[in-house]
This record gives sequence, C-alpha cells and structure tokens, in this order.
Amino acid sequence: MSAALLVRALRDPASVAALDADGWNALIAAARAERLIGTLALRIGEQPVPQAVRPILADARLDAEREARQALWEADRAAAALAPLGVRTVLLKGTAYAAAGLAAGQGRFIGDLDILVPRGAMAEVERALLAAGWEWVKEDAYDDAYYRQWMHELPPLIHRDRDRMIDVHHTVLPLTARQTPDAAAMIADAVPLAGGLCILSAEDRVCHAAAHLLADGDLAGGLRNLWDIHCLLEEADSRALDRRAALHGLSSHVRQARRIAAALYGTGAWLTPWDRIVAARLLARDGWGRERRKLLVFAFYLRSHWLRMPPLMLARHLWTKWRKGYRPA
Repeated sequence: MSAALLVRALRDPASVAALDADGWNALIAAARAERLIGTLALRIGEQPVPQAVRPILADARLDAEREARQALWEADRAAAALAPLGVRTVLLKGTAYAAAGLAAGQGRFIGDLDILVPRGAMAEVERALLAAGWEWVKEDAYDDAYYRQWMHELPPLIHRDRDRMIDVHHTVLPLTARQTPDAAAMIADAVPLAGGLCILSAEDRVCHAAAHLLADGDLAGGLRNLWDIHCLLEEADSRALDRRAALHGLSSHVRQARRIAAALYGTGAWLTPWDRIVAARLLARDGWGRERRKLLVFAFYLRSHWLRMPPLMLARHLWTKWRKGYRPA
C-alpha cells in the first residue's frame, strides 16, 4: 500500500532508508497523488536517497516554493481589491498557513485561494472581485442557483489574466449540513496579519480542517488534510480547542481527527471501528498511487452528499446532475 508508505515516511523520515526501487516508486506515486510530495521532500531533507530520487525531491521543493509565492501574491491582489470595502477578510487553508509561516504550510502545494467574509458582505465582495478581473467558472444556471441558495460559498471565480481561482466563503460548511459552525465567531476572533488580511485562530484552524475533512467531503486527498490537522494541533491549546469545537458543533469531528492524526502521523492512538473505516479510506491507494477499494471510495462519495443535504434534496440534486451528464470519477 503506497499510502501507508507515505504516512510512515512523513511520520518517520528515516524509514525511507529501507526502501528499494519499488518502494520509492510507490512512495513518490502516493505523495504526488495526495499532493504531499513537497512536504515529503522537506521532511526527508538532506537524508541519503538514491541518485534518481534526488532531482524529484529537489523539483518538489521548488514547486512548493513557487506555489506558495503565487498563492501569497493572489492573496495580496484579493486584499487590494477588497480593501476599499473595509470588510474583514480571513484567509483559509493552505494560503493562510503559508502567510502565517505555519508548519502546515511547509512544502504544501496550494491550489485555490480560499477566503472567509461576513455573509452580509457577500454581494459587495462579489462586485469588487468581478470589477478587479475575476470571472465566473460555472455558467450553468442550476449550479449557480445551487451555490447561492445552499452552499457556504459563492460559485468559484477565476482571474482572467492570472488564471487563479478564488473561493469566497461566508461559512465553512454548506448551509444544508448537519453542523452549523459559528462563522461570525470565527471571523470576530481571527488573527490579523500584515496587509489587511487575517487567519483563523489556532483552535478555529483545527475546527475548520476537521470539518473540511470529516463533515463535508469524500476524503479524497485526505492524507494532506490530515497532515494539516496533525501540524495544526501542535499550535492549538487543547482545552481551548475543546471549547471552540463545542461552540461550532464539531466536537465529535475534532475528537475523531485527533485520534486518526495521532494514529497515522503521531505516536499512536486507540481507534474506534468507524475511525478504522475512515483510515482505510484515507489509505486506499495501490503501489501506483491509484485509488483502490472502489466500493469504499464510492460509499464515501455518497456519504459526502448525504452529509450535505436532506434525503429528498440529495435525490433531486443527484438526479439533476446525472441528467446533465456528471459522473463521479
């Protein structure tokens, strides 16, 4: 299992010394598939590796540095576009980690720019971004209406010149989700950074990461999200985290994230039967980095939709998407 090799290498970088050629192929395939190749390269550092592996790890470190620069520049451009509004703007996920110099951002590949703003400011934020060169990615009327009525964010936008996407959130889970985190409290308690932007507090960063991993998605690429949580937990106060998770209705998700992160990346932890199923989904990759256990993967895909919306709404949504030609990978 290539994913298990990746987890072991991140937890104990010295373990790579025992790998043969097939082991290295599996490790690199999993790291690329999980977008953890930059993190792996930094964790391995200057340890001896086979000659053929050195340029791969060196390129990964350079790619991660480039992505961080691009992400921070995109955040700067968004801050400039929104500055006249006086709206508190909170960076989320990878860009936030890079901007604050957090351990979770070291070597992390960063995709879209994710920001959190007050729900009441969404209309003016949307107008300001459109005026500054961002354009709609989705032109489908059903998708646009679905995002605006039920989701926790605007439909995605992409900049016409820089080809970089931005996701504008007003909370951290869909409005139809079973949990309703207190987005206003997250924004109010966010930590200011230079340049007019903020990041979530240490405890809210863990809550958001746990919600994103366990209460929203299908766990695809979840080993990177779990690594984020492993790193973020080191910066959060345990008692304050418990209080914050309770405020957001995420106590069970945060506890589970703690257990699984400790079991895979830490010193070990007792896992419940459900934890073991989640861990099996996270580790479902073969020696080529491809997803295996297709039935388990599909079950989590269905679960992700079940978590997001009530049964009748889910059935109507899936039927509509199916008629439009969408098929899960």
